[in-house]
This record gives sequence, structure tokens and C-alpha cells, in this order.
Amino acid sequence: MAFPSPRPCSLFLFDLDGTLIDSREDITTSLNIALGRMGLNPLPEARVTEFVGSGVQVLVERSLREVTGSAPPEDRVRLGIALFKEEYGIHLLDRTHLYPGVKESLDHLCWARFAVVSNKPEKFCRRILDGLGVGMRFLAILGGDSALRKPDPASLLKAMEFCRANPHETVMVGDSPEDIQAGKAAGVMTCGVLGGFHSRADLEAAGSDLLVHNLLDLVGNFCPSPP
Repeated sequence: MAFPSPRPCSLFLFDLDGTLIDSREDITTSLNIALGRMGLNPLPEARVTEFVGSGVQVLVERSLREVTGSAPPEDRVRLGIALFKEEYGIHLLDRTHLYPGVKESLDHLCWARFAVVSNKPEKFCRRILDGLGVGMRFLAILGGDSALRKPDPASLLKAMEFCRANPHETVMVGDSPEDIQAGKAAGVMTCGVLGGFHSRADLEAAGSDLLVHNLLDLVGNFCPSPP
């Protein structure tokens, strides 16, 4: 799936998990240690990955429901969140890595500005991007605690304001329906990334304007906005 001709763009808004980085092992490890500290059984990585994308609270709530078979009480959710954040702060760079083609795509698209808009807490986003050597490439890095979480468009609008870009020259790039929904709500172009944490069917159902297998595919689909 490609555009008939390149679309003008000056700002790329990137999701983080499943888009720029493969973090599923470290998220699963941290979550399962937290569950163990609560006296609960671990979850398989494939199942944890399904719960990623809507922020830490949703990840913990879904995981607790999965392992206990019932809706978790608020105090258990709060405990799970605290334990997960503690463990993730230790393990977030154990095995997490950039997807193939990420650095190359940023190099090829250097005529544009870049920002990260994630539902992960901002401090974790910054630590990961800096640890992987690409933090300086992004003009803005917003997390789920920087504004309302996606699919609400607030973080996208905040990033566009900071980067001084208009919706018609901005594209939201992500692997989840929440990314696409947030992009549409913000009035920007949307690009779904295949091979992340969510399926092609999920991205198509959300109405992605474009689907790519690798971020390098962005190069032929976008061009600099006219001055």
C-alpha cells in the first residue's frame, strides 16, 4: 500500500513501542516480576504484547484480570502499577532495541522534523531513546503523562504546536489503532506500521491512510513541504 505520489510533510509524529522500538521482552519481564511480587502467575509474552499500547494502567488492569479471572480492585491496580514502574525502570534497556531501518529512515527523512508521541510515561521514553542513541533526533518527546493518552489527540496537538507544524503537513506513524484514531482526530495523515504489536486488520479497521512494512517505506511516500 503506497501513495500514488509522495505527500508533502514537514513533521513526523512517531509512536514508540512497536513502531520505533521492539520492547516486548523488557515489558514482559518487568510485568511478570511485578506479578510475582504480588503472588500471581506470569503471563506469556504474546499475551502481554496484546495489552500494550494504551498506557501502564491499562496494561496492569488487563494483566491482573487475565491472571485472576476477575476485575481487579483499585488498590491492587495501584500496587501493580507501582511495582511495574519500579521493575521497568530497572529492565527497560535489557533487550529493547530499535527496529531495523529506524536510524536509516531518520537519516533519509532529515529534511523533516521528528517527535515521539507515546502512551508510555515520558521519563521512560526519554531514557530508552537516549540509551539507544537517538534521543537527540526528536524535537519533542511526549508520554502518556504529558497529555491525555491516545486515542485522544491532545498529545499530537501539543507536539504540533511545539514543532510549529500544521495538521496538513504532519503524519502520525504508529502500530496501533489508538495511533491511527488519534491522528484522525488531530486532522493529520496516518501511517500504520506492520510487524509491530498489532495486526494489519486492526490498522485497516482504524482507517490508516497508508500501511508500511518498514519505516524506510516512508521515504518514497513523503517529500518536503513546499516553502
